[in-house]
Formats: sequence, structure tokens, C-alpha cells
Amino acid sequence: MAEVLSQSQIDALLNAARSGEMDLVASAEKTTEKKYRKYDFYSPRKFTKDRMKMISGIFENYTRVINSRINGLLHTTCEISVESVEEQRYYEFSNALTEGDVLVLADVQFAHNQQAEEQPVLLHFSTSLMLSMMDRLMGGEGDVDPALPAGYNFTDLELKLYESIVKDLISVLGGSWENYIDLSFGVRRMETNPTLVQLIGLDETVVIIGINIQFSNCSGQMNFCLPGSMLSAIFARIAAANQAGRGAGEDNSEEILDILRDSELEISAELGRTELRLQDIYYLHSGDVIDLGHPTAQPIYLYIGGKPWFSGKMGTLSSNMAVKIGETYHNQGGRDK
Repeated sequence: MAEVLSQSQIDALLNAARSGEMDLVASAEKTTEKKYRKYDFYSPRKFTKDRMKMISGIFENYTRVINSRINGLLHTTCEISVESVEEQRYYEFSNALTEGDVLVLADVQFAHNQQAEEQPVLLHFSTSLMLSMMDRLMGGEGDVDPALPAGYNFTDLELKLYESIVKDLISVLGGSWENYIDLSFGVRRMETNPTLVQLIGLDETVVIIGINIQFSNCSGQMNFCLPGSMLSAIFARIAAANQAGRGAGEDNSEEILDILRDSELEISAELGRTELRLQDIYYLHSGDVIDLGHPTAQPIYLYIGGKPWFSGKMGTLSSNMAVKIGETYHNQGGRDK
């Protein structure tokens, strides 16, 4: 049954309508509506959040490695951190480059020298950061001219120094992936005009990793561009390796058991127990016999780690004293005897 309003409720409703309070309530309801993020169907996400977290963790490890290498190479201290890991289209990365920038192309190879893709990994340093690193490498303080032009072109000597620094940093990139897959990276070539690099389609999905390098008097960005096809091949191999590892669990257990079978284990046999006075022990000599008070017909115990695991009987084998195992204590109660 519909609710019937009383006269006082009707009067209050009319007064609210005349004073404009109802409009304020309606506008407040509109502002509290839940907002949803718009999904771009033109460029859908290719990698899940878990994959992006994996890439972020890999490059976090990489920053820790190159931090020590840069400090040792340039004889200074710096702070390196991963600022962003984003999935974008390649044209968003290429549009941010200028004609004077240098782009490094690096090949990635799987184990056994199997090349993953023809599309390389792209690496870009900000010009001021690289010039500061070169100056420190040559013994300077790393100061950069504040009037440095936007389209600065590196000289041939600077390009050689550029290549030397980049090769050292790229060579350790594979170690950051070793927890997931065996990869190796190497510099293919350097391009002084990024607009001529067309190895990746403009609309192809890439993952951009922005790494900030901070010196005392200079800071800049080191950006990695990972092609989506290359990452898809890497993730597929990681998934296949995980599946193979789960399927080979029984084989691994057999290998472990084979190793355990060859290991040595100390076992002690207790023939009996008795009590002696210290005076009796003092007068013991070679050839004396101690009565243990243990009949030969009763079993003795074999101890492992201080607990009885087996019972057995005394005997001889090939003129040697031996114990014949009669019972195994599988439960804890039998081991507490």
C-alpha cells in the first residue's frame, strides 16, 4: 500500500519546494553519483595489472644493480628510482623525442642464443643527464651548461662515450629477469635521429618504464620502451616454464630421494645400561668385563638423533659384531621408550 502523507508533511514539502531546498537536495544527489573510468576501446589494455607489477619489480631490481655500477664508474653517489611503468602506444613515446635525441636499440635473446623478436628494446637518456655523466666519466664535476640548446647534437667523441656507458648498463639488464626467465641483452646500434627508427608500428602497444637518476647537481630520465610483441613472447615462455615445472614434480622428488639415499646417517646401538661407582671405574683395566644386566634374548635399541627408531638383536656377521633389525618405530610413542 502506498504511504499516505499527513497534512504537516504536505505543508513541509510545499515549503521546501518554494524555498528551493529541493533543488539543492537534487543537485547533491547528482554530485554524489559514482563516477566510472572511461574505457578506451580503440587501445585496450594488453597486459594485466599483475604483469605490470612484475615488470615494475624487475626494473626495481635493475635500478639497485645499476646504482652501484654508476657510482663505481663515475666515482660519485646518485639516487635511482622507477617513476612510472605505463602501457602506451608507440607514437606516444616517439612523439616525445626530438631530432637531436639519441635512441639506443638493444637486442634481447633467450637461452641458447635464440633471438626473441626482431623488434628491439629502445632506450633513451635525457641529453642533460648523459652530458653530466660524460663529464664525470672524464674527471669533471658533472656540471651542465644551463644554456644548453634543446636540439643539441652529440659529437663523435661524445657518441663513443655514450655507447660505452650504455653498453655497461645494458649488459646487466638480463640479471633482473633471472628469477623468471633466462634473458640476455646487447646493444645493436645507436640512432642519432629517432624519427628514422620505424621498427615498431606507431599504433603498436609498448610498455614505457621511466627511471629517474638524481645526482647532486643534475637529474634526468632514463626511459625504456619494451615492445608488446616481445613482452608477450617472454610471458608465454614464463608461463610454459611454470607449467613444465609443476608437471615435473614427481621427477624432482625422485632426484631428491636419490641424493638422500647416498647421504650418511649416524646410528648408535644401545647394548644395555648399568650404574658404576667412580671408584670402580678408576680401577678398570684392559680385559675387564662390565655386566650390563641385559639378557641376550631381549632386543636392543638403535638410536637416530637421540631417539629409538629400531629394535634388534645382537649377533655376528663375517666375524664382526652386528645388529639384526627386528622392528621399526613409525609412531612417536615407540620412539619415546
